Amino acid sequence: MENRHCRFIRLLTFSVKNIVLSTINAKWIHPSLALRLLKANLGALEDSCEITEFNLRQPLAEITGVLSSSAARILGVSVSIWNNTATVKLLEELRKIRTVQRPVIVLGGPEVSHLQSDAEIFRYADYVIRGEGEEAFKKLCEDILTNGLLNGQQQVKPQFINAGNADTGKIKSAYHLYTDEDAANKLIYVESSRGCPFNCEFCLSAVKENGGALREFPLEPFLAEMDVLIRRGVKTFKFLDRTFNVNIKRALRIMEFFLEKIKERKIRQSPLVVHFEMVPFLFPIELREMLARFPPGTLRLETGIQTLNEETASRIKRSGTGRSFSPEEETETLRFLRQKTAAIIHADLIAGLPGEDLASFGKGFDSLWLALSDEEKPSAGTKELRAEIQVGILKLLPGAPIQRHKDARYNPAPPYEVLETSAIREEDIKRIKNFARFWEIIVNRRLHPEFIKNLSGKPVFKKFMTLSDSLYSRFGRNWGIDRHELLQAIENYEFI
Repeated sequence: MENRHCRFIRLLTFSVKNIVLSTINAKWIHPSLALRLLKANLGALEDSCEITEFNLRQPLAEITGVLSSSAARILGVSVSIWNNTATVKLLEELRKIRTVQRPVIVLGGPEVSHLQSDAEIFRYADYVIRGEGEEAFKKLCEDILTNGLLNGQQQVKPQFINAGNADTGKIKSAYHLYTDEDAANKLIYVESSRGCPFNCEFCLSAVKENGGALREFPLEPFLAEMDVLIRRGVKTFKFLDRTFNVNIKRALRIMEFFLEKIKERKIRQSPLVVHFEMVPFLFPIELREMLARFPPGTLRLETGIQTLNEETASRIKRSGTGRSFSPEEETETLRFLRQKTAAIIHADLIAGLPGEDLASFGKGFDSLWLALSDEEKPSAGTKELRAEIQVGILKLLPGAPIQRHKDARYNPAPPYEVLETSAIREEDIKRIKNFARFWEIIVNRRLHPEFIKNLSGKPVFKKFMTLSDSLYSRFGRNWGIDRHELLQAIENYEFI
């Protein structure tokens, strides 16, 4: 297998293409499906395009060294909330290095689709594509390369192209652009649908221009592509669908397909894992029966709870169209998943939502924990904790409707986290961030199994908050702590 040093040297010599598509991924194992879709939909220009990806841990000089060696006429960069700052630094350095014959810079992605036009990152762009870019990027590249747009001169100010939503029935598949190395070693992102029918105000799916409608890719061609990826050796599939279980009939067909492939893989002793994001209030009996059929270690489910406060859910339109919000229904779903399936469960909770104070947030956290850690009826013959509660701080995503609530103060820099609200003071937001970090390290990552076992089936928010306060006071930070020192601190703490 090609090592990373050889890959870097190979990247240094790629620069004979007219178009380079690039991004800075969160981690090496997270390849970008978006870049591959842009390349696959370039038509006659596809062969003139090269994809090169980086990750946040790579030194800036290494990234700029690769990109500055390219003779490409167009550099397309995908920008997300997590790589915005790193991308600004990258583009700034590239401008210093490439003073002559620099490429036309085209930015796209969820982050730049809704930023104000005076955002810093746009100082380094010639074009910005807002929305889904498969068709718009192709047309722009044709205009630049074929029709002589700009004639080698860059824009004084960026031109914004409003692309809107693409037609999923016309988008060309890009799964063939995952390399053999991707298939063997990375998390493979796939999507069977786009959009979301709900209107949660903290999410960009609620932006009016996005339409809000669920758009599905043709099912049988999609499954045929999945079959090819499985035969190529892909181990882990992560679906980008935001609400996978909205169309129950379609969800069952896809899961049945993967179940069959999991059985085939088991015979060859080759692992296969699939990860779905599901809304917790759509779990009819046929879906529950299907989920219960997945063997241990093959299914991961992400359930976006976000809040169990009914008033807050109503204020942010969490309940959705035509349904009433029911905390009991959502925790019952989690309890079913914990007790009757072998799935690894990820439940998300957001701190700082409008109207929710620290006490309400803690109550919601305890409700989730009790549903997910109850050991009375363990499933699949194991008492291993198979659930994670992932605590996040509310982010004011550019363009998200939640900005209409004026009772909060946010950090204006990515990732735009709330600093305080009328219900939660700044000091308590900081405490929740520490809580979230220590919960991730100690509980989600199973640092001390016996300690975690003692937490199961009990309300823990207040006590663990006190523990996280104590740990932060002792170490002065919530990162870079020696594992053995942290274990010792936990063992010496009278928690229970």
